[in-house]
Formats: sequence, C-alpha cells, structure tokens
Amino acid sequence: MPEQDTTRRDELALARTDLANERTLLAYARTAIMLISSGGAILKFFGDQRDWLIAGWSLVGVGIVLALFGAIRFTRGRRRWHG
Repeated sequence: MPEQDTTRRDELALARTDLANERTLLAYARTAIMLISSGGAILKFFGDQRDWLIAGWSLVGVGIVLALFGAIRFTRGRRRWHG
C-alpha cells in the first residue's frame, strides 16, 4: 500500500509541475504581448520622431525575443519532466 501512495504522490507532483510550467508560459506570453502592443502604440502615435521610433521597435523586438524565450523554456521543462 505505501508504494501505491508514493506513485500517486509522484503523479500529483508531476501534474503540479506541469501546471506551474503552463502558468509560466502564460506569464511570458502576457508580458510579450504587452511589450509588443506598447511598442506598436508608440510607433503608431510617435513614429515620426527618431527616438520614439527606436523605442517602439526596441519594445517590439524585446517582446518577440521574450515570447521565443518563454516557448523554449516551456518546451525544455516539458521534456525534462516527460522524458
């Protein structure tokens, strides 16, 4: 009986880890969307000024890189726990 409890406990721990990994992915996605949309808004309203143009495209670029980083981290975490 104790071996069965350990197996169930391990399954639940793996499920909690999966859910935490998914929450982390969603946090990365939410932050990336915010950065990209902020950069887009800056480009839309202040795109005619050089400094604002650089700031807007920088935010868009950082948002894209962050989204890719989050996706890679999610994939690595899933492989780590599921083999």
